Amino acid sequence: MREPGYGADQTSPTLEIPYFDISSDGPVELIDRAPERMASLEAAIRRQYSGLLLRLGDRATARWLARNGNPYHREILEVAARTRLPGAVLLNLSYEWGCTTGVGADPFGAGSRMLRSLDWPLQGIGANVVVARETGNAGSFMNVTWPGFIGVLTAMAPGRFSAAINQPPLRRYSGRSWFDWAINRTHFWRRSSLPPSHLLRRVFEECRTYAEAREMLIRTPVCIPVFFALSGVDEGDGCVIERLEHHARVHEAPTSISNHWLDFDIASHSRGTDSVGRRALMEACRDEVPDGFSWVLPPILNSHTRLAVVANAARETLLVRGIERETPVTADFNLQAHFGDGKTRTTSPPKPATQA
Repeated sequence: MREPGYGADQTSPTLEIPYFDISSDGPVELIDRAPERMASLEAAIRRQYSGLLLRLGDRATARWLARNGNPYHREILEVAARTRLPGAVLLNLSYEWGCTTGVGADPFGAGSRMLRSLDWPLQGIGANVVVARETGNAGSFMNVTWPGFIGVLTAMAPGRFSAAINQPPLRRYSGRSWFDWAINRTHFWRRSSLPPSHLLRRVFEECRTYAEAREMLIRTPVCIPVFFALSGVDEGDGCVIERLEHHARVHEAPTSISNHWLDFDIASHSRGTDSVGRRALMEACRDEVPDGFSWVLPPILNSHTRLAVVANAARETLLVRGIERETPVTADFNLQAHFGDGKTRTTSPPKPATQA
């Protein structure tokens, strides 16, 4: 289907995005449930990153997690032990991506909707994405994730809310981005608060309502700046939260965010491909396009784009597409169609057979 002014909403790849119910086992279970995807990701990481630097980063990151009593420390160490992959600890705190996210009232149905693309230089994460049903004290949520990753970057909790993380630009201290990256990392290691992906997992595990999630994302200290996009079940429940370590600015829906500051006046290095243009395109199409991926066009679509997601917690909608080299590499995942009867089982869905 082609919408006027937007791109073709068609895909032909046959690679499926698998769904796993790991509610009673936790995210480490994905290593065993999706072994071929885990192996593919390991190979991609080894091709792209230096093993020596990854091992050094693992040691420093493990010490930081232990020193700060991180609630997911044991799970991350278990991933490292079971994969024996250099970088398994460090990459669980990786924060080197660009994204474009919009939230607003669903123009074609009830509730609030989130449109979200994720850009990351690491090739292979689009082809190896999975959807995992996880459960916390507040209920279940559908995590768009990968084997070996413990945090949450993009997820939908049926009947509660959807949320995603975007990365702010790099703080500028000098004219050299590599030197400023080192300074920013030094500040990171000196802090003890939760990493953004761990805070978002805690939100999905503990918050029963949009209001609770919004408050936790605004008030909880983080160890590094972050943008959160949050979409609830009512039309007016949506916002983007610009976060510094101890301060927040909130933009109510309808709104969009990419990888540049909207309110904070902070000298920064640009992040990702055409952040201003990506946000402008999302603003233009967010409230017009139907469910699907007709909005995934340049510059939202670029050489680093790996995922596109549509989520609506009121309608229990979750659509996911894996992308590599600006081309769809997976068949589109549709959560409701996965169950056959058009209803998402939010209490105790059956465990499907493992797909690789």
